[in-house]
Amino acid sequence: ALSMFLGCAPAGPAGTGKTESIKDLAKAMGLLCVVTNCGEGMDYQSMGKNLNGLCQTGAWGCFDEFNRIEASVLSVVSTQVKSIQQALSLHLKEFSFEHNQIQLLSTVGIFVTMNPGYAGRTELPESVKTLFRPVVVIVPDMQYIGEIKLFANGFIHAKILAKKMVTLYRYASELLSKQYHYDWGLRSFKAVLSMTGYLKRTSMKDDLEEIVLLKALRDTNIPKFIYEDAHLFRTLLNDLFPNIHCP
Repeated sequence: ALSMFLGCAPAGPAGTGKTESIKDLAKAMGLLCVVTNCGEGMDYQSMGKNLNGLCQTGAWGCFDEFNRIEASVLSVVSTQVKSIQQALSLHLKEFSFEHNQIQLLSTVGIFVTMNPGYAGRTELPESVKTLFRPVVVIVPDMQYIGEIKLFANGFIHAKILAKKMVTLYRYASELLSKQYHYDWGLRSFKAVLSMTGYLKRTSMKDDLEEIVLLKALRDTNIPKFIYEDAHLFRTLLNDLFPNIHCP
């Protein structure tokens, strides 16, 4: 995308590593990456200031959840981005941006990430889409990630336990009510794995691995549920971990 003087637009579900991939690539190339969380309150003036700073420092800018910006603002932003890309394609050292003559470093890069299908997101105008090369980020293999993380934390039966975790999350996402704060994606999954590793290191050596995982699943998830869902989640835990009594 950068070699074609375009931006890059990774799109995919939350927690799939879109922003982290951009940050890691910038780090590997020795460049500063500035992450900006976009929202409905962002206007073209604040975007212009961000882009102005990126051009003069040669840094990469990652605009997280870019499709949360209002369509009326995006149309102006598309003009700002296009002027930068045209200056880059002409190999200019200076150019006029927002009525000011500013320095342009060729290492500047503009990236946007999007979560399509989520509430509060708008469809990008065609004038914006043409400025960015799309990259589809697929849902990661949660079972494989869980297995590796559990093995790294010293679990012998990591493969079986990871499969149970994925099964639990799939059933929970289908059977529990749809609440705004519920998250059954990779971010929540990794939070449970982190808690599992901590409990494994601090628990008694003779504790069963199933008990350690059960504690992590219970303590991480139960506090966020409404009353009816908490009871149903405990039922799912009992079905997946039968005859396991967790203190």
